[in-house]
Amino acid sequence: MFNTSDQTLEIDILVVPDTNLLLVASVIEPLRAANRIAGMDLYRWRIFSPDGQPIETRSRIPIPVDGPFRPEKETHPLFVVSSYSWQEAATSSLKRLLSQTARYRTMMAGIESGAWLLAESSLLDGFSATAHWEDVDDFSAAYPQINIIRDRFVIDRKRITTGGSLPTVDLMLDVIRRRQGYSLALEVSRLFIYEQAGFRADSTTAMPSTGSLRMVDERVSQAVRLMEENIDAPLLLSRLARRVGLSSRHLQTLFQETIGVGPHVHYLAVRLNAARRKVIESRQPFADIALATGFNSASAFSRAYKAHFRESASETRKRLQGKALTA
Repeated sequence: MFNTSDQTLEIDILVVPDTNLLLVASVIEPLRAANRIAGMDLYRWRIFSPDGQPIETRSRIPIPVDGPFRPEKETHPLFVVSSYSWQEAATSSLKRLLSQTARYRTMMAGIESGAWLLAESSLLDGFSATAHWEDVDDFSAAYPQINIIRDRFVIDRKRITTGGSLPTVDLMLDVIRRRQGYSLALEVSRLFIYEQAGFRADSTTAMPSTGSLRMVDERVSQAVRLMEENIDAPLLLSRLARRVGLSSRHLQTLFQETIGVGPHVHYLAVRLNAARRKVIESRQPFADIALATGFNSASAFSRAYKAHFRESASETRKRLQGKALTA
């Protein structure tokens, strides 16, 4: 599930009644956006309910399903999505089905209270896991055989758990980053102008993030803004660091700690994503696009583009011309 690949990833999603609508969207929407941007089905999903009936959400908006959860020997990942009243869904029948399907699944994820359903089925025994911040203490007391970690999401071998809707977005962006690369994950986050926990609400510019991004340091936020403002003439790392009052080494360290990649990786992704939008949404010559996004030659642009997107700019234009990159 986390290996680099452009092959379609099939995901099964089990949603139990009384689930938060936003929680379901947190799983699906980043994947839908990744498909939209890439112009291909990188991800497909099926939605199931315990009884095959549409899911009644707390928002009073029903979610259609593909059928009842009756797994056999499916191997693709299973996401168990639950928020409220999970106890009512934890029937002996459902727990038995979860235990049976765990023998074959490459990965099982407990999304918010879905972690409780996995724990009740003994599927988190000996694993590290997390839960919603309000429930962590109760979860830890109820399941001492599980190593509880207070984090937004936890991946431990064949198990994933998340602590809520926005942590689930974090997770899905991380899946996209690992499978298709940092550039696509960044572009998906931009569609939602996604501001992760810790980002200052009084900032003048809303900046997007990817999987592990934590905009808790204003100097990192400022550096990212400078990158966005200087796409056609990229700033050297030393000058970027001086502009935010840091040494180059310190800025490198802060980026690794907060975003999970170096500043050069983030800067290149910002520039190439800008280039890709121009490739798709305009008829500009590639040489002009290269110049507008800070490449000193068309050949350098061509090499970087193909390395990042696994196809040439001309192939992208031919495949996606006219399709706007909108959410």
